[in-house]
Amino acid sequence: MDPATLRALAGTIFIVVLLFLILGDGGSKAEQRAKSIGRQGRPAEKKGRLGFMRVEDTSKRRRQIEESLSKLEADQKTRMKQRKSLKAKLTQADWKTNAQKFTIISVILGLISGAGTFFVSQNPLLSAGIGFAFGFGLPRIVLNSAINRRQKKFTKHFADAMDIIVRGVRTGLPLGDCLKIIAHESPQPVSGEFLRVVEGEAVGVPLEVCLERMFERMPVAEVNFFATVLNIQRTTGGNLGESLANLSNVLRGRKLLREKIKALSAEAKMSAMIIGSLPIVVMVLISIISPDYMTELYTTPTGHRNLAIGAGMMVVGTLIMRKMINFKI
Repeated sequence: MDPATLRALAGTIFIVVLLFLILGDGGSKAEQRAKSIGRQGRPAEKKGRLGFMRVEDTSKRRRQIEESLSKLEADQKTRMKQRKSLKAKLTQADWKTNAQKFTIISVILGLISGAGTFFVSQNPLLSAGIGFAFGFGLPRIVLNSAINRRQKKFTKHFADAMDIIVRGVRTGLPLGDCLKIIAHESPQPVSGEFLRVVEGEAVGVPLEVCLERMFERMPVAEVNFFATVLNIQRTTGGNLGESLANLSNVLRGRKLLREKIKALSAEAKMSAMIIGSLPIVVMVLISIISPDYMTELYTTPTGHRNLAIGAGMMVVGTLIMRKMINFKI
C-alpha cells in the first residue's frame, strides 16, 4: 500500500475518532433521552467524553416558566371543579340556602316519593327509581334551570351595561362611577352583580379580585371578556372607551348569533319533542281506550321489565337528540 493511501486512511480514522469523542454520549438516542429526563431537577452534568468543551445550558428560566404554567393549569382545573360543586351552583343561582340544607331537602323529597310509590305499587325497584329521580334528579334539574334563567337574563342586558361604561368614560366619568350607575340603574341580575363589585371595591378589594369573584358567581364568557379587557387596560393602558365599545359590539354579535341559532334549531327541537312524547302519549291513549290490553304491562314482572327497558331507551334517545340540537357559543 502506497504512502498516500496510508495517510488518507489514517486521516479518515482520526476524523471518525474525533467526531465520536465530541458527539458521542455512550448510548443510543433512547438512552440519551432517558438520561436527560433523569437529570431534570439536578445540577447540570458534563455530557460526552469531551463535555468540558461544551457550553452548559442550565435553562433555569425555562424550568421556571414551565413550573409557572403547570401551576396556572392546576389552579384553573381546581377553579373549574369548584364552579361545578353544589355550593358554587347555589351561589350561581343566587339561592340563599346552603349546600347542607339543599341536600337534606333532596333526601327528604326522595324518601317521601319512594315511600309513597312503594305503598301504592309494592315494587321496591320502581320505588327506588322514583325516589332517586325525585331526590337526586329533580332538585338538580330545578337548580340548573334557575342558573340558566339567571345567566340568560344577565347576558341579555350585559351589552347595555357596557354601553353605559363607554358613554361615561367618553364624557370623563371615572370607571368607579360608571360601575355605580350600572349597579343602581340596570335591571337584575346585572345590577346585583355590579353592586357587589362596587361594594367590594369600596372596602379595599382590588378590582381584579372583584371581577374574578363576579365570574365565579356568573360563569359566562361575557364576564370573562369584560374582566380581561379591564385587566389589560389597567396593565398596559390604552383607550378604555374604545376597548369596551368593541367588546359591546362583540357581545351584541354573539347575542344575534345565539338568537339565529335558536331560530334555525326550533324545527329540530319541535321534532325531538314530538318524537320523545309520542310513545308516552300512545301508551296513555291505549290504556284509556283498551285497559285490558295494557293490564299485563302494568301488573306482571315481564311488563315491568319491559317498561323499565323502554323508559331507559327513551331517556338515552332524548339525551342524544338534546345533544344533537344543543348549540352553545
